Amino acid sequence: MKTTQLGNTSLRVSRLCLGCMTFGEPTQGNHAWTLPEESSRPLIQKALEAGINFFDTANSYSHGTSEKILGKALKDFARRDEVVVATKVYFATEGLQQGLSRAQIMQSIDDSLRRLGMDHVDLLQIHRWDYHTPIEETLQALHDVVQAGKARYIGASSMHAHQFQQAQYVAQAEGLTPFVSMQDQYNLIQREEETEMHPYCVKNHIAVLPWSPLARGKLSRPWGETTARSVSDNVTPTLYDGTTENDEAIATRLAAVAADKGLTRAQVALAWLLHKEAVTSPIIGASREEQFTELLQAVDVELSDVEIGELESAYLPHPPTGYE
Repeated sequence: MKTTQLGNTSLRVSRLCLGCMTFGEPTQGNHAWTLPEESSRPLIQKALEAGINFFDTANSYSHGTSEKILGKALKDFARRDEVVVATKVYFATEGLQQGLSRAQIMQSIDDSLRRLGMDHVDLLQIHRWDYHTPIEETLQALHDVVQAGKARYIGASSMHAHQFQQAQYVAQAEGLTPFVSMQDQYNLIQREEETEMHPYCVKNHIAVLPWSPLARGKLSRPWGETTARSVSDNVTPTLYDGTTENDEAIATRLAAVAADKGLTRAQVALAWLLHKEAVTSPIIGASREEQFTELLQAVDVELSDVEIGELESAYLPHPPTGYE
């Protein structure tokens, strides 16, 4: 597995990050399709064996059971200093309201560390922008978490570029810990981050960790084909239903390029992301071993300028989605 630097930090991470939203007790939270512990552990172990050292979860995934499953598996299969663990704070979970107030951040990090069975995380990310808490309060709390040794670095996710720049400016002006990463939605059918967010991140050496690199599966199967997860997922329509016609045209080009190369749609879509200067480590998810093996192979896929041009040629400007 190839590795790269996480922005301006000392962390060396695998080119693919294993997203852990798939792991969690199905009876907890809003996703009945998540994998319980006995099904999750083999995939986490396989990721480690394949050279993936970067794992992303959140306090809210399956009411915290994702963190529990990940923490226990990593304790059993790896040394703590061999892995980079990221979690998030913002959404409500058991005993914790939604938001980024000082009280919420302090309780959330302690709860996350208890569930993970760790004394620190490598990256604590704010899951969304909090419109009801001053950014100064949020940044001071995150700074104190870092100073207390409970997180090595802080990151952000899914916000407007002007909000991210505002937060970085306040951190610099107040002598607080800045964000080292941006976890945003980025894939072949949602490329609006290329306009402002990614140029800012490249200029300032901020790591970009795209979520939904396969557009929640839309780029991994024939257009219009559904799965048990896709028909029950109430988030997908909010992200992609307004641009179906253009997205289908993009998916058609993806299928053609993949067929010409003898690869799967998912491998080419993920390889396209890995060719982007801004991208550090896309966050992949898998619920089956064969699915995981397929995605791992994307790291070694080479795309020509002509192929990249073909993949990008149909794209039209989209409304930004996934911020709220």
